[in-house]
Amino acid sequence: MTVERSVDVQAFLNDNPLSSRQIAVILLCFCVVLLDGFDTAAIGYIAPSLLGEWGIQRPALAPVLSAALFGLVIGSLSAGPVSDRIGRRPVLIGSVLVMGAACLASSFSRDLDTLVAWRFVTGLALGAAMPTALTLVSEYSPTRRRSLITNLVFCGFPLGAALGGFLAAWIIPTFGWRSVLVVGGVVPMVLTLVLLLALPESARFAVAHGKPVDSIRKLLLPIGAAAADATRFVVPESAVAGQGAIRLVLSRSLIVGTVMLWTAYFMGLVIFYAMINWMPVLFRDAGLNPATAALVSALFPLGGIGSLFSGVLMDRFNGNRIVAVFFALSGVAFVAIGQFSGHVAALTVTVLVVGVMMNTAQSSLGSLAAAYYPTQARATGIAWMMGLGRFGGIAGSFLVAELASRQMSFESIFIALAIPGFLAAAALWIKQAVALPQPTTTATAASAVH
Repeated sequence: MTVERSVDVQAFLNDNPLSSRQIAVILLCFCVVLLDGFDTAAIGYIAPSLLGEWGIQRPALAPVLSAALFGLVIGSLSAGPVSDRIGRRPVLIGSVLVMGAACLASSFSRDLDTLVAWRFVTGLALGAAMPTALTLVSEYSPTRRRSLITNLVFCGFPLGAALGGFLAAWIIPTFGWRSVLVVGGVVPMVLTLVLLLALPESARFAVAHGKPVDSIRKLLLPIGAAAADATRFVVPESAVAGQGAIRLVLSRSLIVGTVMLWTAYFMGLVIFYAMINWMPVLFRDAGLNPATAALVSALFPLGGIGSLFSGVLMDRFNGNRIVAVFFALSGVAFVAIGQFSGHVAALTVTVLVVGVMMNTAQSSLGSLAAAYYPTQARATGIAWMMGLGRFGGIAGSFLVAELASRQMSFESIFIALAIPGFLAAAALWIKQAVALPQPTTTATAASAVH
């Protein structure tokens, strides 16, 4: 008689040291998010060159700067349901392939309309890539290190955006603006081949969807030998009884916090995309040469590495207040940027400071949302926050174009950009003060594979 041996996948990950398979998943997903950041920010770094080569005015750049963001909205809202249906691996590989192909195609654009179209397609892939990569990483992470690992992978986005600035400053003077898009297209296509060879499917997904036990065992054997003897794999799941996810996110007990999270994420992306897309142009107009403008601008997303340390503060103190303080300090730093248009050294330091404050706050909103929503509504709550917040990125791109068209000064533009930071801080203070605690009634179910 064969004795059944059941293995809880998450407990299995918690009981084993971090394996080479898990490290490979972390590194591959980090590369995906890095390229996501590079391709998202690339259009901002080539914007000054477009003004000169195509003879267009700054307001005409708004559609091309925001086209990818419209794609990002659709991609981020749809990626979760698709990956839940067919798997994390195919969605991630497909999104990276489309990202590379569309970015490469955009390098051959001869007019603004063609570039807008290809940036929209690129945005679809960019919106799908990041949430899928973060989901796969979290499902291969032990519970005790999940926040640290997820934040580490998320750091790839600002680092990729910063890399775009450094690369642009180096290659545009020699090879032209199209070379940035060529790099942004070729490298993801090469990464696609690596993902096909080395990226595994999520074991949690495999269990939840009833995949054969042998295939799940193959996914887990590189992590620990105990999987070899398992005859049954389980994944415990929690659910709030009697309510669907959407109704729960919008329920009376959660609606205030939900709206405040949407507001904070929206305002944060107003700032992020306004800065990413327009800093090189604004700094050039303030008297910096294009190479220096690109280098200084690249320091803003580089500040995102501060998200590695925000979790420590959020674990020790109230998370809403910590993130609110970061947003408020970023607003103060924006006001300071406007005062240093003629001082490159002071401007450089201030841009780095505002990058640390703002990007740390923005990247921490995912943790706040995850802690706020119960398991049944967590994915929907986070996805809606990110998807609806993308409209803030669109608004940020058009905001600076509108301010520039009104002939506002360098100082006035950055004072205006400080306002969303203060509004985001206020939203999180309201969430902390007014929002009711989340429901606690849960029912536990288990997905199992024999």
